[in-house]
Formats: sequence, structure tokens, C-alpha cells
Amino acid sequence: MYPEAKKITLIMYNFKTHSISSFYEAFEPIEAKRLIDRFDFKFTPKHGSWLNMAEIELHVLNGQCLNRHIESIEIIKDEIEAWQEYRNNKNSKINWQFTNADARVKLKRLYPSFYV
Repeated sequence: MYPEAKKITLIMYNFKTHSISSFYEAFEPIEAKRLIDRFDFKFTPKHGSWLNMAEIELHVLNGQCLNRHIESIEIIKDEIEAWQEYRNNKNSKINWQFTNADARVKLKRLYPSFYV
């Protein structure tokens, strides 16, 4: 899609199936290496709350904008653009219900144990 670009930054969900080995499965080694060298791979945090926020926003988008039959891709684009502008201007916030105390209980196995 971007033949003139020297470097393409690709932000990918940090999932075990997302790796550069896929290039070698799809292309001959020389072409795979050429393509890999053009990409700057950035992986999202494995346990980052950004993903929860993105999923929440997509759920809101679906409920407020896309929960009906829309006749064309042009109308969908216009609807999403209007929704996005409204949502950004509203300065919507996410009210986290998951507290530090909840995290300490739920994620106890990830915390170091100290024996006295």
C-alpha cells in the first residue's frame, strides 16, 4: 500500500501468533527479509488497560452509532466521523470500577511473596 515508504510503523496487538515468522511462511526468504526490514514493529502491552479502554469505546460506538442497518460504507464513514467528533468534544471519561485492592486480590499470583 505504501511503496515509497522507507519505514512503516506497525502497531500490533501483543499476541503470540503475531511474529515476523509469518513473513517467512508467506514469502520467499529474500522477500520476507526485505519486507521485515521496512517495518518498525511496536507491540501493545500484554496486560495494559489501554485495551480495555479501546474495547469500551468500540462497544459505545456500536451501541450509539452502528447498531442498525446502514446502507453504504460512505454513510458508515460519515456516521463514525460525526460520532467521533461528538465523543472527542464531550471529553468522555472511563469510570474504572477495578480498584488497586481488587487488583491485589485478583492478580495475587503476580505479586512477589515475602516470608518472614
